Formats: sequence, structure tokens, C-alpha cells
Amino acid sequence: MPGVDTFREDFGASVVVALVALPLCVGVAVASGVPAELGIITGVVGGLVTGWFRGSSLQVSGPAAGLTVLVYEAVHTHGVRALGVLVLAAGLLQLGMGALRLGRWFRAISVAVVHGMLAGIGLVLIAGQLYAVGGVPAPGGTLEKLAAVPRLAGQADWSAVALGAGTIAVLVAWRRMPARLRLVPGALVGVAAATAVSTLLQLPVEKVTVAGVLEAVATPGWGDFGLLASGGALGTVIALALIASAETLFSAAAVDRMREGTRTHYDRELMAQGVGNTVCGLLGALPMTAVIVRSAANVEAGARTRASRIMHGGWLLLFAVALPQLLEVVPLAALAGVLLHAGWKLLPARAVAGLWQTHRGEAVVLVATASAVVATNLFEGVLVGLGLAVVKAAWETSHVHIEEVWEGGELRVQVMGSASFLRLPKLLDALDALPAGQPVRLDLSGLRHLDHACLTALHGWEQNRAPLAGREGVI
Repeated sequence: MPGVDTFREDFGASVVVALVALPLCVGVAVASGVPAELGIITGVVGGLVTGWFRGSSLQVSGPAAGLTVLVYEAVHTHGVRALGVLVLAAGLLQLGMGALRLGRWFRAISVAVVHGMLAGIGLVLIAGQLYAVGGVPAPGGTLEKLAAVPRLAGQADWSAVALGAGTIAVLVAWRRMPARLRLVPGALVGVAAATAVSTLLQLPVEKVTVAGVLEAVATPGWGDFGLLASGGALGTVIALALIASAETLFSAAAVDRMREGTRTHYDRELMAQGVGNTVCGLLGALPMTAVIVRSAANVEAGARTRASRIMHGGWLLLFAVALPQLLEVVPLAALAGVLLHAGWKLLPARAVAGLWQTHRGEAVVLVATASAVVATNLFEGVLVGLGLAVVKAAWETSHVHIEEVWEGGELRVQVMGSASFLRLPKLLDALDALPAGQPVRLDLSGLRHLDHACLTALHGWEQNRAPLAGREGVI
């Protein structure tokens, strides 16, 4: 029976996705500087709320490593209680963007900027989690963290380092295991193994702190919304909405390539994420986005309908309510190992190498965006990348070509392409190099675009040229 078969496949996939999501939900929450339960709450909302929408049937949402840096900065600046207001406002902004049918326009964002953003996030994540693996308090900024790495070896708790390194080793090796074994997610196996070793050897390493799901819920009060009057908070809201939306829609495009069937409706998916983040904000939880790791696991596990992602939210809720005490034996170093591995996978080494061979300008934009994210913050880094992408596009579309043709003793200079202020120095250098005293006919019929700066400069060149060549010889 088709219905029974579909339910069986969705049920199995939901278990796999929940097992993938659990360590990531907890790890992202801890790395963001908030209680572990808030990550699980976001995962539950991503399944039980966002999972019902039809934007992208097989894409799974929850807390993402890509937002960890931004959330950590927001919590550090405004406090944990402010998180609900910021996430709620970001969700409402996403709803507005979806209602205005802006979802499809996210596909116009330069891929180099997106890869650069993810690379910058990966570098920041790695820089922070190296200290978490070593059990050492991290310095403030990313540049300070990177500068202090050489001194980390002398301060690290090597028991914690061994647990984190072992978790990473399991994650790397698990990909080479037989397909039947890989039905159990590598992240869960790595964290479980590290937890077992830590418990058996009674290692004195720091563990996850759990207070309970209900205790972690912090609904924003009316007084908390005054935070949105500050420019910094508004910038965080815009960054959360834009980055979460971009990551979601790029993940949707990847999921569409992994399977056949109905394609993603980008505007509906954007509104689904808006509803989910609005609910997360009301609960004071982490922001959500579609996560390619969970979405890929859902597809590969054989999911057929959105029932799999709804049920995965139910499994997370059941675990959080019935077995929260299990989290208290999980070493933080093991979760840091999972996030270190996730950060490493965000670094697009192959993409940079490929772009350098074919489109060096795109490679420069990618590296510059990643560097700006590391040097400043996520929002400003992405703005730098977008600005460079626009400049690069303007430069490439403003090519101007100049040809000189002799026609009966007269020199005809034909200008073709797009004459903008960006190419004005090249254009004037070529015109100034023409033989003095020679009649010249300037042909602009081949131009697709002539901006005011170039038009003014050509008039000036004509006036300077006329006394030398005879005014009738300059057109």
C-alpha cells in the first residue's frame, strides 16, 4: 500500500534526522553562549511548526552553525533575555519579505559572497571551538583568538583535547563505514563514544549544564522591545533575517538538486521560516534556518513527504522532556569537536581553487568576504562582500573597446561597448594618443551605454582637439 510504505519511510527518516539534529542542537546552543535547552527548543519548533509548511517538503530546519557567531555576539552585547526580541523581530521581517515575494531574489546573491560568508563563519567557529576543546576560556574577538592559539597548548586540558580529537576522528572515519552502519549519524556516535570514555574513566572535564526545557523558556516582556530602538540591535535583526533567509534558500536549492519531484516555492519557504523564527522568539530560543546537513540526511534516509520533518520535531521534544538528564553527562569538548568538524566543512577550499583557475575575480570576492567576516563581524563582512561583488559586476560590464580605421585619409575612431566612469581613464588615454593635427571622426554608434561623466569628457576632448585638427575634422 503506497500510504503505508510512505509512512514507513518517513518514520525511519525522522528517527535518523532527530539523531543527527540532537547533538547539533545542543552544540550550537552551547557555542552561542545560551543554555543547551534553547537549541533543542528551536529544533522542536523547526519540526513541529515549520515542518507543516509546503515551501520545501524535505528540507529540515533548526539551529545552525552558520548563525552561531552572530548569536554569540548578540548575547554577549545585549544579554540572553534580549535574544527572544531579536529573533522575533527577525521572524517578522522574514514574514514581510515572503509576503512581498522577495524569496526568489535571494538567488541573485553572488555565490562567491555566500561561500565567503560561510568560510568566514567556519573560521570564526574554528577559532572559538579550539578553546572549547581545550577547556580554556576564549579571548574576546576572533583576531585575538587566532593570535593566542600558539599559547593554547600550554593552557589546555589534555583530557578534554583527547575527547574532542576523538570525536572528530570518529566523524571523519564514520564516512567510510558500510552504508548500514552509517544509518546511525556519525555525530551521535562520536559524542556517545566521548561520553562513554569520559564516564568510564571519570575524567574531570566540563559537562553540559541542563536546567530543564520549561525553565529555559523566556518569553519576552513588553519592556524588552525597547531594545529595538538601538541601531546595533536593528542591525542584528536585519543580519539574522538576511543570513538565515539566504542560508535557507541556498539549502533549498541544494535539496532540489538531490531529488526529483516538486521544486521549492521560495516565497512560501521564506514565510515558513518567518513563522518558525517568530515562535522561537516568543519562546526566547535560538533563531532557526534550514540546515543542509539535516536536510541531506532526511533525503538520503528515504523521506517522501514533510511528515518526516514533523516527526523529527516530535522525537526531539520527547527526548527533551523525558531524558534531559542524559545531556548532563555529555562533555563540552565532544560537542566542540562536532562544531570544529562542521566549521572545517564550511571552508570551501576546492571552490577557491576552482574559481582561481576560471574566475579570479570571484575568488578574490570570496576570500575578501571571508577575511572581512573574521576581521569585523558577520554583518559587516557580508556587506563588504556584497559591495565588492557589485563593484566587480560593474567593472566587468563596463568594458569599452576602441578601433582605429583609416577611410580616405581620415581616421575614424569607433568606440564600442559600455563607456562609464570606470573606463574613462582608458578611453581618454586612447584618444590622447591619436596623432596630433590629424582629422578624426569619432563614431559612438557602437556604444551600449554612455554615462554623463564620459559624455562630458568627450566634449572636453573634442574642444581641445578642434584647434589642432580643424574643428570640422572632429565629430
